[in-house]
Amino acid sequence: MKIMALILAAGKGTRMKSSKTKVMHEVNGIPMIGKIDSILTKSGIEEKLYILGHKKEDILLKYSDFSYVVQEEQLGTAHAVMVARGRITCDIDNVLILCGDTPLIREETINKIIGNHISNNSSVTILTTEFDNPFGYGRIVKNDKNNVIAIVEEQEADNETKKIKEINTGIYCFKREKLLEALENIDNNNSKGEYYLTDAIAYLSKKNEIIQSINVENNIEVMGINTKVELEIATRELRERKNIELMQNGVILIDKNTVYIEENVIIDEDTIIYPNVTIIGNTEIGKNCKILSNSRIENSIIKDNVKIDASVIEDSIIDDGVTMGPFAHLRPKSELGKNVHIGNFVEVKKSKLEDGVKAGHLTYIGDAVIGEKTNIGAGTITCNYDGKNKFQTKIGKNVFVGSNTKFVAPVNIENNVYIGAGSTITKDVNENSLAISREKQVEIKNWVLRKQSK
Repeated sequence: MKIMALILAAGKGTRMKSSKTKVMHEVNGIPMIGKIDSILTKSGIEEKLYILGHKKEDILLKYSDFSYVVQEEQLGTAHAVMVARGRITCDIDNVLILCGDTPLIREETINKIIGNHISNNSSVTILTTEFDNPFGYGRIVKNDKNNVIAIVEEQEADNETKKIKEINTGIYCFKREKLLEALENIDNNNSKGEYYLTDAIAYLSKKNEIIQSINVENNIEVMGINTKVELEIATRELRERKNIELMQNGVILIDKNTVYIEENVIIDEDTIIYPNVTIIGNTEIGKNCKILSNSRIENSIIKDNVKIDASVIEDSIIDDGVTMGPFAHLRPKSELGKNVHIGNFVEVKKSKLEDGVKAGHLTYIGDAVIGEKTNIGAGTITCNYDGKNKFQTKIGKNVFVGSNTKFVAPVNIENNVYIGAGSTITKDVNENSLAISREKQVEIKNWVLRKQSK
């Protein structure tokens, strides 16, 4: 059976109160429409067609591989499907229809509605849920054979119908030929002049087609995201799911309610994440790491046995056994080799520190390459910017850099060099040399007494 998914994503979403198109708002680090796409892919649905409209360019800028049609004028849910009608080819057996603002739907639920639809040979299967207070939702009315005979909207429901708690979620699975037939036989004769999929259900019901419902127990799965409040609720739900998934796969979260870990993050077993940690973007963290409180990691690769304490890491790579922090900052395009130590108040930008390098405190390393087992003393600065251009500092292996040293780039320090504390290095230094550049200390005896006597 070949399934096509139609994702309705043309609306502006005025209640979101944003210049951004609604479905591009992020839930736990991924746009709503991207989350839907991921769920459908995991469900095995390869044929996906997006019905786009408002600010479609913003969607296609990020998702250029989307197959789509444009609904220029938004005239209802059935109208959106009518726009896509020409793309629903004869080789399609069933059509799944859902909205692009329901990112909490689970893969298992998608598989359930499709599986039941096929096994029961239904013309339509409707995903439903139940609310204790279903006010405002279309009620699912059934006959004694448990087939759906109508979806009755709130304003049209009598008192008996209003007691029904099972409601329509707006997610459907149609037989292709039944969907196309229904679209040909509905109109927009209503107060808004729009075409609705519920009218397609009504048409098929009158023809005594098999219309069944599948109930999803947790109604948060089918919540549409229309406001910033609902956006926060959805993010909180997905964050909770992500954290549980990580723990089930061997990650230790000291307090899952105070960590923020986005959808695309990968963390290996026995890594410990302490409270108040943020891990976002396409970050990967290896085994047996320890990420202490108040750390933020973004789009970075961290290998095994790494310890990070109250530090910020952006778009960087950290090899095995690194220790970092507290209060260190790894800026984009930085790379730390095995067993590197970056201590408190050290900032590294666009630099490579090879295995065993140590920079313990109060240091800025920018646009630099530092060789194995080099020690960088406190207060060292690579002066990489002349006000117009950036220049590189190269420091070799086994170099000892004394405290309060300035390297004025471009400069090359070869292997096994000692740099005296307080030096300003402006020229290259040869291998096995001592370089020192500072004024000799001068002591003027009794200078203070003479000054005070004046």
